[in-house]
Formats: sequence, structure tokens, C-alpha cells
Amino acid sequence: MSFSFRNCQWSLYLLDAWAPMGPKGAVRDEAGKILTANLKGRPAFEANDQSALIYLLISRKDEWMDKVFVENSYYLHGYWAGLVDRYEEMMEKCHPGLGDERWPFVTHFVGCKPCGSYGDYAVERCLSSMERAYNFADNQVLKLFGFRHRGLIYCICSVERV
Repeated sequence: MSFSFRNCQWSLYLLDAWAPMGPKGAVRDEAGKILTANLKGRPAFEANDQSALIYLLISRKDEWMDKVFVENSYYLHGYWAGLVDRYEEMMEKCHPGLGDERWPFVTHFVGCKPCGSYGDYAVERCLSSMERAYNFADNQVLKLFGFRHRGLIYCICSVERV
């Protein structure tokens, strides 16, 4: 999930309503039960940020929905494991934001814990994928100046004129 907030009092109220569903413990567990009971197809587990926000928006529509816009026509973020190995293919045949193979605005590295704590993926895979994502994004800026990275994995003198 990707979201942006305007810095105003209303946003602070929304964050205050949303925050109790985040901490580990009884509140998060109870919120998870409520979310599972009220959101179609949600598996039984503790509250998470996505389902908690959707629950707030649905259960208290009068309070929240008139100032919320849910975007569903653009690819605002993508799961990293499905993207980083396809960047070269995307650069060759697609343009940012267009078509079915749209480039993500954000690459979401959920499950990566490069700090060494427990994670779903090997630290080496996460770090090399993050480097690829960074260079993929950097190419979009460098292109404005007529340059690009030779490859998406770092090497000395990796920038070339296009």
C-alpha cells in the first residue's frame, strides 16, 4: 500500500485512530479479529497497516471517506521480488506509467531485513535487489542528462553517455 498525507489536523486524527491497531500485543490481536470478521477474504492474523486502514475507511465512512481518495488506476508500488529481475525487460519495451507492464512509482521491499534481523529473504538477495532498484530509478534521472548506468549492478565507472 502506498499513501500520502497532507500535513493537517484531520490527518493527525486519522493517524490517531489508525495507530492503536499497529503495536504488537492485545490491541493488535483484537483488531485483527475484527478485521478478519469484517473484510472479505482476509486470513485470520493480527492487524496490519493495510487492512486496518481499509477497515477504518469502511466502518467509519462518514468520518473519513469524504477526504480520502483511493487510487486504483495507477501502479503506485510493486512487490520487489516480482520486479527487480525484470527491470531490463521493462526498460527495453515499456515506458514509465504506461501500458499493462507499468513501472512502479515505488518498489516495495517487504520481507527484506538487511540489518540482519529475521527476514523472509537472504540478506545478499535483498541488498543486490535494492541496488538494482536504486540504479533503475537513478537511470530515470540520469537519462535527463544523457547518461545511464551500464548495468543495474554497481561497478566502477558504471555510467555511460547514451
